[in-house]
Amino acid sequence: METFLLAGGLYALFDYKGSSGDPSIFQYIFGTWFPSSEYFLDDRPHFELLGDKYKNNDPTSEEEIWVPIKPKQ
Repeated sequence: METFLLAGGLYALFDYKGSSGDPSIFQYIFGTWFPSSEYFLDDRPHFELLGDKYKNNDPTSEEEIWVPIKPKQ
């Protein structure tokens, strides 16, 4: 197993419920949320937490999407 060190910083957290094959959450994040927010996308990895409620390609699946952000100056 490899270790990955994730740099600290601000993240926007999105709780998503739906199929993992549905791109609408990312369309919302990058097409709606970011343009109206006080943040820019930061140059760090984004990640998803897939817990006990995650069911691949199931409309009742739940996960957390963490997107790196930095304040607009």
